[in-house]
Amino acid sequence: MFLEPYWMRHAEASAVVVSGWHRMSYRATDGLFQSVELERCIRRLHRAVGNAVADDKQIVFATGSMQLINALVYALSPDSNSGSTANVVATTPYYPAYRTQIVLFDSREYKWAGNTSMWAKASGNSTTKEDVIEFVTSPNNPDALLHQPVVVGSSAILDHAYFWPHFTHIPAPSDADVMLFTTSKLSGHASSRFGWALIRDEKVAKRVNDYIMQNTMGASRDTQLRMLAIFKTILANLHGKEDIFAFGHDVMTAKWRKLSAVVSRSRRISLQNIPPQYCTYFDKIREPSPAYAWVKCEREEDSDCSDVLLKAKIITRSGVWNDASSRYTRISLIKSQDDFDLLLERITEFVDAELTAAGSNSM
Repeated sequence: MFLEPYWMRHAEASAVVVSGWHRMSYRATDGLFQSVELERCIRRLHRAVGNAVADDKQIVFATGSMQLINALVYALSPDSNSGSTANVVATTPYYPAYRTQIVLFDSREYKWAGNTSMWAKASGNSTTKEDVIEFVTSPNNPDALLHQPVVVGSSAILDHAYFWPHFTHIPAPSDADVMLFTTSKLSGHASSRFGWALIRDEKVAKRVNDYIMQNTMGASRDTQLRMLAIFKTILANLHGKEDIFAFGHDVMTAKWRKLSAVVSRSRRISLQNIPPQYCTYFDKIREPSPAYAWVKCEREEDSDCSDVLLKAKIITRSGVWNDASSRYTRISLIKSQDDFDLLLERITEFVDAELTAAGSNSM
């Protein structure tokens, strides 16, 4: 929602009017289920931003990146006739949907196998080879750090939902075999439910596409039409006064500065450390602008950090969801400015109360 003011300024250029008779068929154009023009725009955007090598890969559209989670695991798993089962893993703290989807679908071809730590050690020491599918979120949700695969020989899925210049520095284009993206974090259009995967291997791409077709017969054609207008607006303004990434970075940097300044006064809570880094898109050292604050409660008695902040009327998501300690909790910074201003007010009250109590105890 922090990008809503940007799109209000570009209401006319990004608008789409669809007549009742338009796009009634199952297919988009030329008998296809994916818009060829939208594919071109996606490749152009990755090339212009420099966050992913897309020109040598297949693109598969989906109903948000959420649909791609299980589709990609299905595509990378052994054939059902092989008798093998793939182990799906991620490094803590990880996005909880990886675990919850694998458990929900309960497939014979793959299973949730937990944290990468055990598998990383085994991959370096063991001569046996098991099928491992590794989710790598980079930047990570919840702590915003860039990551690489840690299990040697794993089939890695790089979740690059936040790998855009308004959330992180872009050190170089990602060129992994499998990468996924979503417009919910690129442009803020979460309700449109549009995501895409970049896949090097044609056979893997075909299996992903087969899954999507069996599941929803592709991404909504109406959504594709709207996303085409959104992508064209973004492309038309890159490196100009109305660059969405410059706008987003300015907003998110200001939020992080203000939140960091308040939390730095506290000994009860702390934030993750994100140093300034060189960004190839902006061609300069950029300040941190994470999508989330990963908060740690430092006092021994504050074992449930989410509950501690809830008592101060601050709603967070416990680190338990991310398979981390309950001493950690996630605060979203990508909501509206009004939401952030209220958050800052309550965090300030929380820290002030801590300092007042500490002053009273020292007297």
